[in-house]
Amino acid sequence: MQLVIRQYHPSDKDAVLTLFSNGTREHIGPCFHNAMTSPAYLTITLALCAAGYILGSVLGAVVLTGVWLGVVYYCCHELYTSYVREKLRTDMQDIPGNYLSSPDDCFWVAEAEVDGRIQIMGIVAVAAKQSGKEKYGELFRMIISPLCRRAGLGFRMALTAVDFSKERGFSKVVLETSSTQTAAVALYKKLGFSHVLSHTNTGAPIWMVKLAKVTILRMEKHL
Repeated sequence: MQLVIRQYHPSDKDAVLTLFSNGTREHIGPCFHNAMTSPAYLTITLALCAAGYILGSVLGAVVLTGVWLGVVYYCCHELYTSYVREKLRTDMQDIPGNYLSSPDDCFWVAEAEVDGRIQIMGIVAVAAKQSGKEKYGELFRMIISPLCRRAGLGFRMALTAVDFSKERGFSKVVLETSSTQTAAVALYKKLGFSHVLSHTNTGAPIWMVKLAKVTILRMEKHL
């Protein structure tokens, strides 16, 4: 499969938004799995099963456990779907205006021919940021299609963003990703990014973030 990385065109919008939405929602399942397999949540699940059984009903044990699982899954689901809704309503609604209106910003797509049709296989963006006298780039919207994972496309897309930032004279590149995205974290570390900060400020209610057991990781690479 021959992949071409190029700048975004307005005609790419529908395919890009679909890839962004689907790629982000893919994290719901792993998020739920990570939460429910944590020692604390395994203990809670077993305790609820035992409580229901002690109350004299197998059905009670099933209901209590089911409600608990449902609440945690809802938090994981809403955390990522609310993020998608917000971004589709804001910066992703006008990609040229938000990522291509300045020479210090850019939005790229990776395309390949699949079954005789050109398809978008990956996206990534960089936006210039200013902190005092320091100018740096922030990497956004890194999504790779399942058809191209483990084929080096993620590395190429991220490297494209890093090389652009060097050309623009930025002091560093920063990004944020979630603790659920272990493959992305490993990729960024391979590229020389370091984990510098963790937080839970996602825009979602804090109780939801806590129940989903998600942490936002801030990473940076000095250029």
